[in-house]
Amino acid sequence: MNAPVKIETTLKDWETDQEVRWCPGCGDYAILKAVQRTLPQLGADPANTVFISGIGCSSRFPYYIESYGFHTIHGRAPAFATGAKLANPDLDIWLVTGDGDGLSIGGNHLMHVLRRNVNMQIMLFNNEIYGLTKGQASPTSREGTKSPSTPIGSVDHPARPAAFALGSGARFVARGFDVSKHLPEVLKAAHAHKGAAFIEIFQNCIVYNKDVFDDFAAPKGAEDRQLWLEDGKPMLFAKDTKGLTLNHETLSLEVVDVADGDWKSAGVIVHDVTNRSIAHMLVEMPFGPFPMALGVLYDDPAPTFEDAVTEERAKASAGKEANLAKLLSSGQTWTVSGTAQDPI
Repeated sequence: MNAPVKIETTLKDWETDQEVRWCPGCGDYAILKAVQRTLPQLGADPANTVFISGIGCSSRFPYYIESYGFHTIHGRAPAFATGAKLANPDLDIWLVTGDGDGLSIGGNHLMHVLRRNVNMQIMLFNNEIYGLTKGQASPTSREGTKSPSTPIGSVDHPARPAAFALGSGARFVARGFDVSKHLPEVLKAAHAHKGAAFIEIFQNCIVYNKDVFDDFAAPKGAEDRQLWLEDGKPMLFAKDTKGLTLNHETLSLEVVDVADGDWKSAGVIVHDVTNRSIAHMLVEMPFGPFPMALGVLYDDPAPTFEDAVTEERAKASAGKEANLAKLLSSGQTWTVSGTAQDPI
């Protein structure tokens, strides 16, 4: 939760005069518009909003949002964002990264901003490829992916961004995809969460990994393979004809058929965003036998890093005089006099 003072803006207020330089058809355009449409609905203030990115196609984002922003260095955006938040906890910070920037060289930094629970929204654009550097396999590329760096097919086991976030201690984890009409609602939920809010956004790289997510994210015909999660609602998909149940013997999720809308008799479980164990199961579900779990998977706030640091600073300075000259002259000090021509 950020920026308690809300102001009225429109989408146009968040557009810059910069030429948007992504490939025609890139999913980043849809994400940009979703963010620009969402910010006015949040009552966000451009003067109090900061977009911070690393390196990659996604990291051009700050140029295209009419607010403050930093285009930083490869993988280090979380460190810059943490510093900005500690310097001014009232800032509304959005961190933008990609699967290569955030999970390769930046994996260590991303892990720490999540485990510390620094209050910001983290959008990781996942296109399962290195787009800016011409299509090499990334940490999320699937086994068998052919690319300039893996010409006969990748043998790496792909990283799962949402699983990584949960394993790093994230208190909010969500998923969406670039052209989804539900993406703004996911962004709103992330913004309402006080703490590090991690959103994995599946993004179509039109040049180097075209339509890799079409099985569940195609504009038409893929809805039956999407499970949009909503707190307090049954986990139903395929026009409510299928759902997820929990096998209590194996402690694993299973797909069940739902007849005549009677999801209770089918044993379909109700989504509880505070259930961390179920969230882990949802992000580990193999797509194909299971639908793609989307929306807010986990949301269970905890004290934030900047609040703890602010409290610590207050305790350390309580009852003490703010006198720099006195501080510098305290302890073991000495005075040096004389010159090279006139030594002591």
